[in-house]
Amino acid sequence: MLENQTVQNKKHVYFMPGMAANPSIFDNIDLPGETFEKHFLDWSVPDKDISLEDYALKMSRRIKHKDAVLIGVSFGGILVQEMAKHIKVGKVIIISSVKSNTELPKRMIFAKYTKAHKLLPTGLVNNMELLAKYAFGETIPKRLALYEQYLSIRDKYYLDWSIDAIVNWKQTQFTENIIHIHGEKDPVFPIGHIKNCITVKNGTHTMIIHRSKWFNEHLPTIILQ
Repeated sequence: MLENQTVQNKKHVYFMPGMAANPSIFDNIDLPGETFEKHFLDWSVPDKDISLEDYALKMSRRIKHKDAVLIGVSFGGILVQEMAKHIKVGKVIIISSVKSNTELPKRMIFAKYTKAHKLLPTGLVNNMELLAKYAFGETIPKRLALYEQYLSIRDKYYLDWSIDAIVNWKQTQFTENIIHIHGEKDPVFPIGHIKNCITVKNGTHTMIIHRSKWFNEHLPTIILQ
């Protein structure tokens, strides 16, 4: 009984990885077990022609605790914001992501109107260099073998759907209580377009992997504040 009560008193934190990535990107994120219970969400290939809103509704049914904290990275950050429109959550934290379509870089806004993103060679999903470019914004050769571990969703339809969902995201306003953590050297979503965020010095789009020490030091306080 006491054990169940302890679990109930914990903060339940759900982690959503970025595009094409699996939950192993959070392997080095350490939250004190006496205070937090971690849960990991993962991507599935979307049903044919499903909207981002309906995909988020399906994903929101996987949240099993009241007032849970949702943490999403990159495209996962967009998804958890959409999920929070369907369920009551305690907090939404996004990392290396955007809070509205006004924070998207110009090349993505350009793609929305020209459909240029439809021309991307997503059929080459097994080309790790290309997949890393899409998902992480970088193709550093010495990291490609490492990224192979993290990028496991190699489905052309999923990639096409994801890129289209980001480029055509409809959100123009964001809730005031959203917490946004962003690297000052993010090549995918440059910080020049981002407002109201906690800035991580020298952080890149992959800082959830490479700067886990920063998150382990700061995330518990950010969640609880």
